[in-house]
Order: sequence, then C-alpha cells, then structure tokens
Amino acid sequence: MNTQEPSASADKAWAEQLLAMPASDYMNDEQLAFFRRRLLDERAEIEAHLKEMKDVIASHERDSDESDQASFEEELRLALRQADRESRLLNNIESALKRIENGEYGYCEETGDPIGLPRLMFRPTAKLCIEAKERQEQQEHHYRKARWE
Repeated sequence: MNTQEPSASADKAWAEQLLAMPASDYMNDEQLAFFRRRLLDERAEIEAHLKEMKDVIASHERDSDESDQASFEEELRLALRQADRESRLLNNIESALKRIENGEYGYCEETGDPIGLPRLMFRPTAKLCIEAKERQEQQEHHYRKARWE
C-alpha cells in the first residue's frame, strides 16, 4: 500500500474545504497554513531530489570507456538542466514562504488583487493574478517576435 495515499486524500479534502470557504475568508489562517505546508512539502521533495542527483554525480566512475562516458555526460547535461529548474523553483518557494510570513501571499504583485485559490492550488508559487500573468506572457511573446523580425 502506498503510504502517500492518505496524505494525498487528506490534502485533497483540505483543499476542497478551503475552496468551499466564502470569498470573505480569503487568505485566512487556515488557508495560509495549507499553502505553507504544501510549499514546505514541495521544498523538502526538491531538496531530497537535488541531494540524490549530487550523490549520483559524485559516485560516477571516470575510468569507464568512451561510449559509457559519452552516455554519462548526456545524462549529466539533462540532470543539470533539471537541477537548474529545481533550484529556481526552490527560490520561488522561498519567496512564497516569505510572502506568507509578511502577509502578501495570495495577492498579485502587480495589481494587489487576490490571485485566487484555484490558481494557487495549481501553482502555489504564483505571484501574479491570471490577468497580469497573461499580460506578461503577451509582452514576452511580443518582444520575442519583435527580436526575430
């Protein structure tokens, strides 16, 4: 039996309970506790995965033949890209935890409007409401397109 199932089902039940709360309860203590726990759990998972990756890299034998070495280097390249993404996510998690502590979590950095529970459930590190994020993505697309013309 998977030991994570009860935790996952309890997390889902807790999330459903939070989503059922009235808008006037937005970012109350229970909601903040839920997101703090979710962020801390995600941080622990990422830190454990990064440690595993470091251990695998450190244990690699350099005396293998050329094809083994080439294969390892390709795996290493992919692992380092993944580690870079996870390191950036760790920074975003730390930033979100700081926003919880200073009372800014759940509110758009651009507009000050609520980000919304459904968006935060999907991406607990979100800093922007969906409208601001869409504007940001449109601007990035416009700049990329202008650069190539």
